[in-house]
Amino acid sequence: KYFDVTEEKLGSSEVQIVSSGPDSKLQNVRNNYLNLIHKAEKSIYIQTPYFVPDEAVYHALIMAVYSGVEVNIMIPCKPDHPFVYWANHSYLGDLLAAGVRGYTYNDGFIHSKASVFDGKAATVGTANLDIRSFKLNFETNAFVYDQEICEKMRADFLAELETNCTELTQEMYANRSVRVRIKEGVSRLMSPLL
Repeated sequence: KYFDVTEEKLGSSEVQIVSSGPDSKLQNVRNNYLNLIHKAEKSIYIQTPYFVPDEAVYHALIMAVYSGVEVNIMIPCKPDHPFVYWANHSYLGDLLAAGVRGYTYNDGFIHSKASVFDGKAATVGTANLDIRSFKLNFETNAFVYDQEICEKMRADFLAELETNCTELTQEMYANRSVRVRIKEGVSRLMSPLL
């Protein structure tokens, strides 16, 4: 035996394990993200090291803000890949104008891939919020539907904002140098290939 089978119930949380990859025509992880973004009524909290959303996710986040949902996105302030770093900032910078709140994590490279929706649903797993994770990589995420766990994840996100993050503002983004704008533009152009 590799493990003992027990009749004891270990928990009451509803968890959905979702996988996707290049072997499937369906982008299951992405589609679950889209579903939760569309259903959000109050708040969305996203932590991702790579924020290169496809058009559907990008526009869903804008529509969420326009519908009165508070959208918060945390990305790393330190790059592990320069093109992805600048693409991250390009996409997030554009979303600031729509009302998304963006943050950089300042305490090293954040590798967390976690999101919370209305404090009622959450996801954590291997998928980044980027085109490559949604289409080209084999990824697996757990989607959790448990208010207690979601509130804990939301509290953790808020604690990181207080202690380890800098908020990106529209003014800061508008005042970036021409050199940075060029880096962002080139990286964004290449982002489907990254």
